[in-house]
Amino acid sequence: MKSANYQGLSPGDLDLKPGLCGSHYFDAGSHCRLYRAWSAGAWLEADDGTSIEVRDPADGALLGSVASLGVHETARAIDAAQLAFPAWRQLLPQERGAILEKWYQLILAHKEDLAVLMTAEQGKPLAEARGEIDYAASFVRWFAEEGKRIYGETIPSHLPNRKMSVQREPLGVVAAVTPWNFPSAMLTRKAAAALAAGCVVIAVPSHETPFSALALAELAEQAGFPPGVFSVLTGDAKIIVGELCRDNRIRGLSFTGSTEVGRILMAQSAPGIKRLCLELGGHAPFIVFDDVDLDQAVCAAIAAKFQTSGQDCLAANRIYVHEKIYATFVERFSAKAAALKLGSGFNPDTDIGPLMNAKAVAKCQEHVDDARALGARVTTGGGKTESGSLFFQPTVLADVNSDMKIASEETFGPVAALMSFSDEAAVIAAANDSEYGLMAYVFTRDLARAWRVTNALQCGMVGVNSIKVTGPTIPFGGIKQSGLGREGGRAGIEEFTALKYVCMEV
Repeated sequence: MKSANYQGLSPGDLDLKPGLCGSHYFDAGSHCRLYRAWSAGAWLEADDGTSIEVRDPADGALLGSVASLGVHETARAIDAAQLAFPAWRQLLPQERGAILEKWYQLILAHKEDLAVLMTAEQGKPLAEARGEIDYAASFVRWFAEEGKRIYGETIPSHLPNRKMSVQREPLGVVAAVTPWNFPSAMLTRKAAAALAAGCVVIAVPSHETPFSALALAELAEQAGFPPGVFSVLTGDAKIIVGELCRDNRIRGLSFTGSTEVGRILMAQSAPGIKRLCLELGGHAPFIVFDDVDLDQAVCAAIAAKFQTSGQDCLAANRIYVHEKIYATFVERFSAKAAALKLGSGFNPDTDIGPLMNAKAVAKCQEHVDDARALGARVTTGGGKTESGSLFFQPTVLADVNSDMKIASEETFGPVAALMSFSDEAAVIAAANDSEYGLMAYVFTRDLARAWRVTNALQCGMVGVNSIKVTGPTIPFGGIKQSGLGREGGRAGIEEFTALKYVCMEV
C-alpha cells in the first residue's frame, strides 16, 4: 500500500493478500490484473486491445485503464457460462454456500483495500466506503445460508390418485448490471443471490467504477468459483449489455440504474422474454409532522439527503415539514448543511465527496437555477466550488413548490428541497404525486398517524422514524417507475428461480 494519505493510488498499489498484489497480482508482463476483465476463469484484454480510462473524480487523476470488451468477448463469456451452469446447479446448496462463505471471508479480510479502491474511483468518503464493504459482504453471507432454504411446496390434489408438488429451479445464465454509486454492494446483492440459487452470473459494472468489481472477481477466484460461474466484463455497457439482452441464453437480467435505461433494457429483453429485476430511480418524500423531536428529525433528514453526496436512489429528495415547525426546521437544517465539508474522500474530515461526472453537476445546477427563478430561497450553497470541477456545494432550497423541476425530477446530488404542509391528506397526495415509488420516510410520534400515512404512501419501502432501513434480509425495491422485482431477503433469491409444478399419478 502507498502512504497513509492514499494520494496517487492506483489499483496496482493494493495489497489484497494472499495476494492481489506482488507476484500474484501481476502477470509476467507486469500488468495489473485488475486492468483486465475476468471471464471463463481467466483475465483477458479486449480482442482489439482497446481500453477505457478510469479517473479519480476528486481531482481527475488517472487511476488506470480497463479492457473495453465487445460483442465477441461477450459471446464467449456467455458460452463459458452456459458450459459451467449444469455442474454449478448440480452442486448441493451447502456446497455452493461453502464457496460463497469463502468469498465472504476474503472480502472482510481485504476490507480496507477494497474501501480505498472504492474511494479512489467513486469518490465517497473512506468511512462510507468501509461501510459499503461491510454491507456488500453481508449479502454474500446471507445468501450463502439462504440457498439452503429455497423451499418448494406440496399441493393438496384436486384429482384422484395424484401427488402434486412445486419446486424452485435456477433460471440459468443471468446478467447483473451494476451502478457506480454503490459499486461493491450492488454487485454482491445480485450475484450472491443468483449464485446461491444455482445460477451462473455475468456481471457488467459501470465503466466509471470497474475496479471494485474486478477486485471482487479476484477474490471470487481465490474463493474457488469454477471457470465461467462468475464473470466481470468491462467496457461500453451499451455494447456488452446490448449483446446480453439479445442473446436468448441469458435467462434473467438484474439492473440497478436510471428509469430511462431500465426502459431501454426492458425493450431490448422483450424478444427473449427474459426475467427482469429492475431497481430504478427514486424521488423519496421525507415527511416531518409537528410532534417530532425537531433536532432528531433534522439530523435524520441531513443524513438521508447528503449521504453518498446525495447520489443515492433512497435519498430524501422532497422534504415536507409541517408548517408549525417549518421555519425552525429550515434554519437548523440549513445550518447543518452549511457545516458539511467538501473534499477528497481520503480526507477524514470530508462529508461530501465529488459527484461522479459533469452531467451530475450540471443537473444540480439546473435544479437550483430553476427553483431560484420560480421563487425558492437558497439558504445555503447554490453552486460549484473551487474544490474541483465535480464538486457541488451542499445546497438547501426552501419554499419549493410543485412547479419546480426539483419537485418532480430526481436530482442525484447534494441539493435538498424543503416544502411546508398543513394537512395530512394533502401531504400524502403530494408525496404520491410522482412517477417514482421506491422509498418514503415518515417522522411522527403518533402511532395511529404513522400507520395511516404508511398505508397510504405509494412506494415499496417506508422508514418510520428511521432512515436506516436496508440490509441483506429485506426485500429491497419499488413500484411504479422505480422498478420491478425485489433484491435481498427471500424475495431476492426467488428472483433467480423459476417454479416447476409436477403432477404424478400414484
